[in-house]
Amino acid sequence: MDITHIIQELYPDEASVVTAEINKLILDNQLNRPNKWIDETDVMLITYGDSVYKKYEQPLVTFNRFLKTYFDHVFTNIHFLPFFPYTSDDGFSVVDYYAINPDLGEWKDVINIAKDYNLMFDGVINHISAKSEWFIKYLSGDPVYHDFFIECDPTLDYSMVVRPRTLPLYYPFTSSSGVKNIWATFSDDQIDLNYKNPKVLLRILDVLITYAKNGARFLRLDAVGFIWKELGTSSIHLPQAHLIVSLIRQVLDKINSGVIIITETNVPHRENISYFGKLNPEAHLVYQFPLPPLVFHTFLSADS
Repeated sequence: MDITHIIQELYPDEASVVTAEINKLILDNQLNRPNKWIDETDVMLITYGDSVYKKYEQPLVTFNRFLKTYFDHVFTNIHFLPFFPYTSDDGFSVVDYYAINPDLGEWKDVINIAKDYNLMFDGVINHISAKSEWFIKYLSGDPVYHDFFIECDPTLDYSMVVRPRTLPLYYPFTSSSGVKNIWATFSDDQIDLNYKNPKVLLRILDVLITYAKNGARFLRLDAVGFIWKELGTSSIHLPQAHLIVSLIRQVLDKINSGVIIITETNVPHRENISYFGKLNPEAHLVYQFPLPPLVFHTFLSADS
């Protein structure tokens, strides 16, 4: 299914306008980066940006020099766990998608590392920090952010919704028009975005394109299985979520970004590999937490 048909499925009443906006994004952001697949020579280091310190120096600068000094011929790819400004959950409650955490460095530092290593960025696109400008403006009644988030009705039955944590599904927040109960899959500081509003999708596509332009060779879509909600369903792995993953891949392919899409769903194997897509191109790779310890165990036991 191509971009036009995906948009017709997701937003039938606004399909022509949304498709035109996406086509504009594609035309305005051509990168013409060569596609390079991974092979047995690729080694990925997974790390936070502040893993290596030097006094009076930004950690990303220190990290780059550390890599070149000690591991220049070891690692080919670096997965930086979220290096954006955040408020909780070790970086997975992003305040500003477009900024680098000033405690780590600047975009130029990331771009410098990308000159020598293929970088993986986390696209934390299911939710955003309760302290983010998007959510604060939504609560203030700013019309630009109308319907950016999901209002819940406590009188309705949400019992079918899959819960990844033993926390409430929604939390009360005071807005300019009174108290609203807002959907938050992971915590009261991680507010879910409302992809039923096409403006949210367009904004997130712009974020992911920005990451590609600033050195991302891989994009790991965090908690992507939860991004579409429907009352009376599990609200995980819905067909619309798969369509959005396919859309993201196709948009990044069309700007010739050379980006490899990786879905992170942290679910049983059969559900996890469903993001490869049978009919539509979805993820190039799927991410699952047991893989690193299983690989480590293979080396320790000398038994594959």
